[in-house]
Amino acid sequence: MAQNVSQPETQPEKSKNMVPWGERFSYSLSDFACNLSFQMVGTYLMIFYTDTFGISAAAVGTLFLVARIIDAFDGPFWGIMIDHTHTRWGKSRPYWLWFSIPFAVFCVLVFTTPNLSLTGKLVWAYITYIGVDVTYSAVNIPITSILPSLTSNPQERVTLSTIRQFMGTAGNTIITGVTLGAVALLGGGSTTSKRGWFLWALIIGILVVIIFAIVFKNTKERVQTKSSRKSIPIKTSLKALKRNWPWAIIIFINFIYWLGMQSRSQVTVYFFKYNMHNTQLASLVLSLQLVSLVAVVLTPMTSKAIGKRNTMLGGMILAVIGQLLLSVGATHLSVGMIIFATLVGYMGTGFVSGLIAVMLADAVDYGEWKNGVRAEGIVTSFSSFSAKLGMGIGGAITGWILSATGYVANHTQDATALHGIEMNYIWVPLIGFGLSAVSLAFYKVDKVEKQMLNDLAIKHARENAEDAAENEK
Repeated sequence: MAQNVSQPETQPEKSKNMVPWGERFSYSLSDFACNLSFQMVGTYLMIFYTDTFGISAAAVGTLFLVARIIDAFDGPFWGIMIDHTHTRWGKSRPYWLWFSIPFAVFCVLVFTTPNLSLTGKLVWAYITYIGVDVTYSAVNIPITSILPSLTSNPQERVTLSTIRQFMGTAGNTIITGVTLGAVALLGGGSTTSKRGWFLWALIIGILVVIIFAIVFKNTKERVQTKSSRKSIPIKTSLKALKRNWPWAIIIFINFIYWLGMQSRSQVTVYFFKYNMHNTQLASLVLSLQLVSLVAVVLTPMTSKAIGKRNTMLGGMILAVIGQLLLSVGATHLSVGMIIFATLVGYMGTGFVSGLIAVMLADAVDYGEWKNGVRAEGIVTSFSSFSAKLGMGIGGAITGWILSATGYVANHTQDATALHGIEMNYIWVPLIGFGLSAVSLAFYKVDKVEKQMLNDLAIKHARENAEDAAENEK
């Protein structure tokens, strides 16, 4: 009996669950829009606060930690909201319609500099920064939560995530590469211009709203299961996490990986401004993220050949090697070695970033397989929680190390302060990448994926048949 039920579900699986190219591209634009705006915040907000808005590095570090801890808990909140959402547009898509404009508004406000006292500046920074984070979760979590609903084909998920990551990396590269030049152009030649930062943030905010409108219009939630067609109680949705070890491992990796990435990205401009005495070189090095697109394009092929776990593990190892080479370049102030090390590191992170969302989608399947509960929202939302907590701690570590080593904004730094910048740029990310690689040794989903998908296909076919029979009564 089971064999007869499974045939119509598994036989046409590849053709039935392929996503059209127009929809693939539209889905990828979601991460492009997020990275245009949020990477601008992640890469440049700290130096904007210290060198333009006039907040101390220690205060900024504390702000980042407190705000991220508060904001980290909104991830599960949005996940629960998605699991409770049931509209004619689906469960995840509506959030792009509802929250893209508030997100864009906060992205502008966070780079706005009202004339306030130091206390007033801190209050403004806390409100706008938390606002950016909360509204970012509202538009970003659905990007991951919708993936299991776009297709049940595991290789198609890798393809979708790869295209999404390609465009996300493109957005990241564009924004980090051109921002300093754009701020200077709009601000009369100065990279610390308040007017320049505001106008550039305004332009990006408008683009974000337009792009998310396109994403909303052109995507479709086509994988419908019995549980996805109704709201799931919180107590029930949490059962999807029980004994879900693949989910726990990926969430930890997401935390420690982004802790390291945030530490490095926030201090990049500091490193080239003060250690290398060449601020423009920062834009060049950040633009080298384009090389990660090569790894992103290769990800579907490598994951098909050696598995998703091994592909990500190889990327983490390359990232560790890149950081070690970077330490050599920093010691000798060798621009050539720093560029080579950066290229190696970006190749590694290119293999990593595109697979996190795919492996979380697999965790959705694993939770249903083990526990009988399919909860896309709560399972994937913890990626936001872990990433934001990691970024918050990474940002706090950056600010505290800069403060402890005597950093003074817009002044020549002494040897201790330069060493503090170097610690953030090289060693904190190295620890994050190394621990992530070790964690992957315990990830075993690739070995059971075929059986898991086959069992779920039979289950979904049976449920759909039962629902059809019930509707005919």
